[in-house]
Amino acid sequence: MKFQWSLIAGLIFALLIALFAVINVDPVEVNFGFDVASIPLILIIVGCALIGGVIVGSFGILRQYKLQKQIKVLTAELAKLQDANNSLESLNINNEAPPANSTPQL
Repeated sequence: MKFQWSLIAGLIFALLIALFAVINVDPVEVNFGFDVASIPLILIIVGCALIGGVIVGSFGILRQYKLQKQIKVLTAELAKLQDANNSLESLNINNEAPPANSTPQL
């Protein structure tokens, strides 16, 4: 359900950006530092929105990669601890059983 709301909010935001871009079609001068170009404002708005989406997506992918790596490390540690626990339990079971050749003391 959370994903559906996120998708709906994203689509509404994209619609607002597209509407804002279509309203602003006048050419503007953009100074790149080494050259000045006259570009329609719609391209600037859509381009900035796309660059922002790529940056946010990159951070999301990086975060997901780190979380998957952490899950892998913690799963390996859990398996190691479970093996140690099983071996300790088997030692406790063997120590609690009386020896078969022992004679009762009086």
